[in-house]
This record gives sequence, C-alpha cells and structure tokens, in this order.
Amino acid sequence: MAMAMGFATPIKFKASSIINNSDHYHALDSSYVKRAAELSDKSAGFTSPHPNFGCVIATTSSLRNVVGEGYLYAQGTKPAEVQAVEAAGEYCRGATAYLNMEPGDCDGDNTALSAFIQAGITRVVIGIRHPLQHLRGKAIQALRSEGLQVDVLGEDLRSVSMEDALKSCLLVNAPLLYRSASRVPFSVLKYAMTLDGKIAASSGHASWISSKKSRSRVFELRGRSDAVIVGGNTVRKDNPRLTPRHGGGHLPMRIVMSQTLDLPEVANLWDVREVPTIVVTQRGARRSFQKLLASKGVEVVEFDILNPKDVVDYLYDRGYLSILWECGGTLSASAISSGVIHKVHAFVAPKIIGGRNAPSPVGELGMVEMTQALELIDVSYEQIGADVLISGFLQPIPDLTPVIPSVDETSAIDPSLSPYDSPIIFFYKTWDPYGSFSNFSPHPIRMPDESGDYVTWSSVEHYYQAHKFVGSSDPNARSYIEEIFLAKSPEEAARMGRKMQREHPRMIRSDWESVKTDVMYTALKCKFSIYPHLKSMLLSTVGCVLVEASPHDLFWGGGRDGEGLNYLGRLLMKLRSEFVGDDDDDDDDTHKPPEFSTSCQET
Repeated sequence: MAMAMGFATPIKFKASSIINNSDHYHALDSSYVKRAAELSDKSAGFTSPHPNFGCVIATTSSLRNVVGEGYLYAQGTKPAEVQAVEAAGEYCRGATAYLNMEPGDCDGDNTALSAFIQAGITRVVIGIRHPLQHLRGKAIQALRSEGLQVDVLGEDLRSVSMEDALKSCLLVNAPLLYRSASRVPFSVLKYAMTLDGKIAASSGHASWISSKKSRSRVFELRGRSDAVIVGGNTVRKDNPRLTPRHGGGHLPMRIVMSQTLDLPEVANLWDVREVPTIVVTQRGARRSFQKLLASKGVEVVEFDILNPKDVVDYLYDRGYLSILWECGGTLSASAISSGVIHKVHAFVAPKIIGGRNAPSPVGELGMVEMTQALELIDVSYEQIGADVLISGFLQPIPDLTPVIPSVDETSAIDPSLSPYDSPIIFFYKTWDPYGSFSNFSPHPIRMPDESGDYVTWSSVEHYYQAHKFVGSSDPNARSYIEEIFLAKSPEEAARMGRKMQREHPRMIRSDWESVKTDVMYTALKCKFSIYPHLKSMLLSTVGCVLVEASPHDLFWGGGRDGEGLNYLGRLLMKLRSEFVGDDDDDDDDTHKPPEFSTSCQET
C-alpha cells in the first residue's frame, strides 16, 4: 500500500463548494483539512487502531495546488508530515501544510516539526489540538516559536465550512478523543435486526438477518477495532469466528464475557492459530474449564465482579483504543446501563419475523416511560444493499476546544508542581510520555548479521522477532526472517513472529528461551546509543523504577496487578546504569573508545 503521494508538477485539487467571495480561502483551507482527515483514515483495518494522522501540502498561489500528501500507516512508521514533505520536494518552500491533528512527538526528536521547518513550510493549518495532555499544544507552540504561522480550526479559523472540517477531524480520531477524555476505549455497539426489532427468530435462528453487503461492512468495522466482545450466549448459539475476513491486515482480539463459563468445549473462538481470544469471567468460575481453555492457548482473565465497566477499564490499561460490541440483548443492556457504549451501528433489514419470545437487540434497561428513552445524536442513515444502517452517538465526542494547560504551562504557573512526582515511570504505547522506551518505537537500528555485514532494522521489535529464527537448522527459517524484516510496522513484525512461533514451534532456534533477553538488550543498547535524545531521556529517569505497563505480557511487562516480570523495564534500568557508569568513566578517561561501536552503527 502506498502511503505517500508525490507529483512531478503541482496539480489542482478540486475543492468542493468554493465560492468567489471573501470565504474563498476559508473554503480552500477547509477542503484541505478534510482531505487530511480522509487520508488519515486510509490505514484503518490494516493495523491496530492508532492516532490517525494525515497531511496535505499545498502551494500558496491563488489555486492552492496540492503538491504532496501522506498518512500514518501504523505506530512506529514514517510520520505523515515527513511523507508529505518528501513527496512535495522543492514545492514545500513557502507552502502551507494541512493536518487533521496536531503532530505528536512520540519519537522524542521532533521529526515532523523538523521536516516542516527544514523544508521551508511557512504556514500550518491544524484541525484539532492533540488530545493527549503531555502532547497537547506543544507542537503548535514549537512551530510558532520558529516563525511559522499556525492556524487551528475553531480557534484561529471560524466559519461554517471550518465547522464541517472540524467535525471530520473529530470523527476520524474519535477513539483517541474518548480514550483521552473518559479514560476508557471508544466502544461501539453493533447489531442487525428485522424491521420489527428482532435479532433472531423465537427458535434462536439468526442466519442471516442482514444482507451480504451489510456483513461485509461488519468485517470492516471489526478490522477497525482493537477487540470484539461477545457474550456467552452468542458463543453457544452462533459459534462465531469474529474475524475481519478481508485477507490479511489487522486482526482484533476476540473477547468472550461469561460469568459462569457455561461455554462449549469446542468452539471456533478456541482456535487461536490465527487470532487470539480472551475469556473474561468471575473469579473462581469453573477452574477445570479454565485449564481446558488455557491448554488451547486461550487467555483467561478473572474479575472479582464481572461487569462491562471493569472490563473496559482493563482494556484501557491494555492500551486499546476501540472496542466493538457484537453481543446479545442482555449484555448490550448491561453495557449501555454501565455507560461504556459511545456509538451505535444498527443494521435494519426489510424483514418481519414476529414472535413474542424472539429476542431484541437491547434487553431490560429499567425504563418505563418513553421520555426516558436514550436518544442518539449526530445520526446518519446509509443504504447498504436492501438494508439501512442507522448510526449515532449515545455520548457526544468530547469537546477539547478549551485549552488545557500543558506540562510546561503548568510548571510556569507553579514551579513546585511536577507531572512526574512518582518514583515509578510507566511506559507502554508509543504515544505515552515515555513511549520511546518501547521496543515498538520507530527508531531504526543497524546491527551486524551472521556474516558481519550491517543491516538496518526498522525497529527493535523487527530485530527481536526475526532473531527467533536466526541460526535455526530449518531451511525455511531464512524466508521467515526476510518476511519479518520487510514488515511495514513493528505491530506487523510482532504479529508475524508470534504467529510463526505458534504454528511452527520447531522452527524456533533451540536456545531462544535462554538468549531472548540478550537479543532484546543488544537491540535496545544500539537504539539508545545512536539516538542522543533517547539516551538523554533514559538518563533523566535516574532514581526512578521503569515499568513496561502491559497488563497481559507477564514476561516483558509488569502485568495487570504487578505480577509480571517486567523484563523490558529491567533491561532499560540495567542499560541506564551502564550509561551512567560509562559517563563516570569518561570523566576519568576521555580517550577511552566506546565499547559498543563494534556491534552497532549509527543509522
């Protein structure tokens, strides 16, 4: 998939509804910001949900010709701003860049901002400020301090057309906005029903209510989600697979909620060769069945009291942005009552099934008067084959227009306040404050291969996953290494490596369990050695405990309740101590050659 579009000569972008009056330039600005939002959505379904960034660069002539475009394919890949600058080339000088969202310096080196400044961009139009507190307003301030004109929709630019563009920017990053404001993943309830409001016949038979085109749209919705949730009744009656079925790309986690674990021993969801499954249940439920699931590779997570709110809180800690609920009426009602559902997609088929006992999409909510009914907002209607898709929000997209003080601004107000008072520093996703510590961060490393020749790996995770197969006696191992090497993102490299390890355990090098921490440490040491800003960031944490906050990885992460081994955090603290020791040695002998120069090269 191409991610950057370049043009040998400028071409005219067809801005819609442009009128020849004083609103002309506002209409152009609006159309390009909407285009950036449209671009940012192009990776949906191919990678795990992530902040969506798109960038359009246009010349400042009266026609405002588009000269470059780009979008973020996945976390850990080349920023949209850099792609657009590279595509536009010399046409950047004096041009305007349009972004759906303020750049986020997740790399720790201001890559996107530097690209604009060095290319000669003179104006930047931004759809929305970054919703994450530690990134909010920083890029805007940095660009303005370099002399660039920065206009933000709803703040510096106001008009009817701007409101439309702003809405596009909010919608495309709704998951991140909800996660930031509510501290829960963006949750979407999806169901298909007949014209008389039934999701199955009285017998329970439900295949199929909606059309084939509607079911294809459901596959697309799954591909846009981090996880798909169903209840135990759905597993028992429908035996679903819950896969996107689009031939590759992102595969969401499959989650089953069941208090009693009254589930079949054989089910499609217990086949985890392609897609993992989590079963969440009440603590102590059917221990023997839990062991059976574990033997099949299904992850079981227990809760003291199983309810939708605690489950989404757990998924928030797991780093998820977007959840799709495909459950029956009982669980749907519980999720709505818990306040965790933000949006609804209802596929209505022109069929009537009747039946006093036929189930409906939402169970008992405790409402007795029509005035208590929940009303959707921002409702849309779409014809899909013979069906009608009705979509709307139960909770409005969070309004982040009021400027929330950034970390720097807070410190300026009260120097005694620090956002990092805790001696424990958690890191997990690459957009976190210390996200650059992650093995998924977008920092290429150059490491020697088996013959001593240096090879550039796109990330530490690429290097780590590929080295599961280095030295394997199986002749097919080399092709696996090459596939991982060419993976477009760290997430894809991880998915490939884990899948190959599950399906072909004999392909894994025989000493992997004993050397995997050394492989990770070598790669981390290279990364922090060749990027000075990362080394400085690591050294700034002296005196703090570093914890990789993954709630599910009990080896590299800290686990859900601190039960994890936190090996990634341990390796970083070990590396930090080594760097501190090297700095002390440098004070004694400034002519001592760097120990690591023989195993790592600058990229």
